[in-house]
Order: sequence, then C-alpha cells, then structure tokens
Amino acid sequence: MKSILETVDLVKYYGDGDSQVRAIDHTSIAVQHGEFVAVVGRSGSGKSTLLHMLGGLDRPDSGKVIIGGNDIFLLKDEQLAVFRRRKIGFIFQDYNLIPALNVWENIVLPIGLDGKRVDQKFVIEIIENIGLMDKLKALPNMLSGGQKQRVAIARALASRPAIILADEPTGNLDSKTEMEVMSTLKTCVNKYGQTLVMITHDETIAQMADRVIIIEDGKVVR
Repeated sequence: MKSILETVDLVKYYGDGDSQVRAIDHTSIAVQHGEFVAVVGRSGSGKSTLLHMLGGLDRPDSGKVIIGGNDIFLLKDEQLAVFRRRKIGFIFQDYNLIPALNVWENIVLPIGLDGKRVDQKFVIEIIENIGLMDKLKALPNMLSGGQKQRVAIARALASRPAIILADEPTGNLDSKTEMEVMSTLKTCVNKYGQTLVMITHDETIAQMADRVIIIEDGKVVR
C-alpha cells in the first residue's frame, strides 16, 4: 500500500555547540492512507517540531516531507501556503477559532480562503456528525471547550484534505470531554476515510490509534 505521508531523514537542530538541541534527528516515518497514527513522547521530545514540519509550518534543515507524492519543501513559500490550505487539515490544542465568526463561518473559512464553493450538503453532514446543528449561529465564546474542539474537527474535515494533523487536540479538556471529542474525531476520520496523525503525551488517547510511534530526543524509538 502506498504511503500518503512520508518523511525521509528529516533533521531540525536549534542553536549550536554545547547548547545545540537536536529537535528532530534523522527521522523517517511512513503513514498509509486512512491510517490513524499517534506520535507519543515526553515534553521536549521533538513531537511538536515533527508535526510542524509534517504540516509545512516549519522547514527542516535537511530531509524530505512527502505528502501524496509531493516533496512539500521543494515548493516556494506561497505555493506551500496554498498546498497546506488544500491538502492539510489542522486541529490545534487551543482550537484557533476566529472569535468574530460563528460556528458555520469558522468551519467553511478555509474553503472560502481558497476561493472554492462550499459543498453545503457535505459540511452539514459533518456538523450533524459532531452534534452541533443547533449551534451554527453561535460565536466561539458561547461554546464549551469540547464544542470548540468539535468545530475545529469539522473545519479540518470540511475541505477534504489529504491528511489531518492534530496537535494535543484534547490537551485543554477534562477527561470526560476528552474521550467524547476523541470518539467524535475517530468516528469522523473512519467515516470519511481520512488519514490522521496526532501528537499526544496521553497514553490512553494514544491507544485509540491504529499505530503508535514513540519519539525520544528527536528520534523514533518505536
């Protein structure tokens, strides 16, 4: 089976000499289409740096990130921004919703930025699946943490990206809400045949994935 996402000998160091931090140290991973992979590691292990490079938010010192056959760091910054918007869905720990936009507007915003027509039937189906049909006109400050994260999940799915990257998506939630949000995310990913790579330090959450990658000091150890 062909990988949808691959890193080849990825390197990212910060500083030099004795104070040099090897955030990502010659790391190669492969993720199959439709797979849910959890990347687990302690704070400072390099997992967030890895995610930022998988999403083209940060360029490596050397090595490749290949998504759907495209070596993303061969793209110029403007091309990379367009690629990111079309091919990668992001879910962040702090939701990253626009306070002045309601639920519907937040979800369809990336599609509008890309100048595309919103597939209303598809987006409404996602919103029904995340259980927020009654909140379409609500602003983010009227939502609970769990509801905000569900909006972020819907936004990531709405543009039908090649891959979804989630950075500690339940980090700000209590344990009950955490499990509800993870269950919603996993159900949606399965239903829409999505590929999900999730960073977490929570072993319980990681066990919901198809496969767990453990990272220490910028290297994959398992």
